Amino acid sequence: MIELFKEEKYQITFASTAAVSEKTANLQRQHISIQNIKLNDVSFDEFIKKLNPEIVVFDRYITEEQFGWRVSENCPKALKILDTEDLHFLRKAREEAVKNVKTISEANLFSETAKRELASILRCDLSLIISEYEMELLQSRFKIASEILYYLPFLVAAVSESIPAFEQRQNFLAIGNLLHAPNVDSVLQLKKLWPEIRQQLPDAELHIYGAYAPQQLLQLHNTKEGFLIRGWADDVEIAMKTYRVQLAPLRFGAGLKGKILDAMRFGLPTVTTEIGAEGMCGELPFGGTISTSKEKFIDASVQLYSKKDLWNNAQQNGFNIIEDRFQKELFSEAFKKYLRTLSAQLEKHRRENFLGQILQHHTLQSTKYLAKWIEAKGK
Repeated sequence: MIELFKEEKYQITFASTAAVSEKTANLQRQHISIQNIKLNDVSFDEFIKKLNPEIVVFDRYITEEQFGWRVSENCPKALKILDTEDLHFLRKAREEAVKNVKTISEANLFSETAKRELASILRCDLSLIISEYEMELLQSRFKIASEILYYLPFLVAAVSESIPAFEQRQNFLAIGNLLHAPNVDSVLQLKKLWPEIRQQLPDAELHIYGAYAPQQLLQLHNTKEGFLIRGWADDVEIAMKTYRVQLAPLRFGAGLKGKILDAMRFGLPTVTTEIGAEGMCGELPFGGTISTSKEKFIDASVQLYSKKDLWNNAQQNGFNIIEDRFQKELFSEAFKKYLRTLSAQLEKHRRENFLGQILQHHTLQSTKYLAKWIEAKGK
């Protein structure tokens, strides 16, 4: 998204409440201004009023809840875009279903989180939706108008060059942020599945990468079993080009899975679940295997690891998905054109989203005074 706005010659300011760490991206190198902002603090009002942006992008609904009303009050003409990343209420509902030993189809979508996230979508001028499944869900189940939604998936410039062949790769890979509940659950599932895979492939190892692993995962490390917790991956591309098969037994989640898209870019077939592959391949064959049971997952893992023809076919399927569904050029120009049109017709667009304006009015009052109370209390 930053690249798209840079191509349109926008001057970009990145504002965040997060502390800088050694893993923070170097945005200054891209000539992007950095601004640290505070929650429930009038200093944000002064900052945003002085900046006076034409467009404001909120990173997920919680950010919009905190700062949306302040943007509306101080910069009423700014185009407000919500980057949902994935639908949080969908992911949480699926997580609760798994915890309660229910099927994903039984997940309760009508939760407090859903009310908050949908209200945020309605308050914004436009919400970016990463998955076709979620576009359909919002419009059919929750009757959200298509005019305030925009499908913008991962944008890939090209498939990576110099892809190592089947014979040049070995072992299994699992990767993902280990603060993220779906990834933690996936690793716990792998601990149960791995012994049967290893029994059929005694020379293979499973290497698990991810930052911030909790103690319950660190203690699963077992060299003798070939189940290795490797921690932070310095370079995802180098890692993915080393391994033969990625394992991702995701039982819940939402949006698109970056680990699976990256794997297809780097020629790494994946064994995953219906949740893992959701929104990825459309009508095209998946770049690996989608398994619906423990037994099928184990068998697919062994087969994909062992059979070169099957592996090559899966790799090519991944390349086809990238080319047909995630090439940047398929979406970038249309999105930039849409933003220009929306900015020019913003007043008309807002009139047509009158329910959003009603929510904006009441939220401005309730959230505003709650924030001011917290600010005063803090002083």
